[in-house]
Amino acid sequence: MKMRKWEHYEHTADIGIRGYGRTLEEAFENVAIALFDVMVDVEKVEPKEVREIEVSGEDLYALLYNFLEELLILHDTEGLVFSDFEVKIEKTKEGYRLKAKAYGESLDYGKHEPKEEVKAITYHDMKIEQLEDGTWIVQLVPDL
Repeated sequence: MKMRKWEHYEHTADIGIRGYGRTLEEAFENVAIALFDVMVDVEKVEPKEVREIEVSGEDLYALLYNFLEELLILHDTEGLVFSDFEVKIEKTKEGYRLKAKAYGESLDYGKHEPKEEVKAITYHDMKIEQLEDGTWIVQLVPDL
């Protein structure tokens, strides 16, 4: 059975994003794809450029927040949209460190079909958990 990678879920006036993965890293990668699919049609985003990101957090929630916030900053400052990610997470004395490569290109309104604007990442409805079958779920509701 093919595992679902990500989805949007209804949440009052907002859109929740949820990523699934066989590993925590894969779930982080997929929730980042879900984030950009709120903004544009990620299927149309080509991996022409790569950006390297490094963030840390005292726990996994702070790590997720800082990771997605960094992606939003790249979107806002450089006009980039991303469709693929490679994430590595390691435990440190202070908490966690995440190193990622984000693949994408400059936003093209005609090509990428912009949808919602994400104003900020939030801790709203944030959840990071591993199910009994080993699947990881990572979710939150960004501020639109």
